[in-house]
Amino acid sequence: MEDTTVSIIGIIIASILMFIVPLFTIADRNDDISQLTVQTETALFVDNIIRLGKITATDYQQYISALNASGNTYDIEMELKILDTNLTKNVTIADSSQIGENVYYSLYTSQIEDKLVQDETENPTKGVILLKEGDRISVTAKNSSKTLSQSLKSFYYTISGSDLHIISGASSGTIAVNGTT
Repeated sequence: MEDTTVSIIGIIIASILMFIVPLFTIADRNDDISQLTVQTETALFVDNIIRLGKITATDYQQYISALNASGNTYDIEMELKILDTNLTKNVTIADSSQIGENVYYSLYTSQIEDKLVQDETENPTKGVILLKEGDRISVTAKNSSKTLSQSLKSFYYTISGSDLHIISGASSGTIAVNGTT
């Protein structure tokens, strides 16, 4: 009787080691690959905006497609701080030096998307937000779907909750050139 109990326990432990542990390992590896993809694509998207000085609807759609290719869905948050020079007082007509502060106003994800779509519908060749030197962009992408690894870990680590690991990528920068069409 003792031999059968030990055999059953041995079979259960062996099955855990043969099936469950590799499943955890592969799921974690997939999350690592998704994490690398999201961070790389976000950095490339922001670097392209900084280098060209514009956001195009085509580039934004390609960015979303590249993120969705990982098999997850993502919430994308963008903030665009546009430099609004405050020309409060001109010294002379010939000298256009400005006195006052530069002020930034912000556009957020929904406003940026609306502006890209609005420009595209008004003029099909457009779909571009032109930026100028000194404007700032910030992009963050976080997964909104639950991966296999997150499901397995939340099952085993119920104390930590389901937000144990979030796949995310973030990048920001200051626009280096004035955008042209």
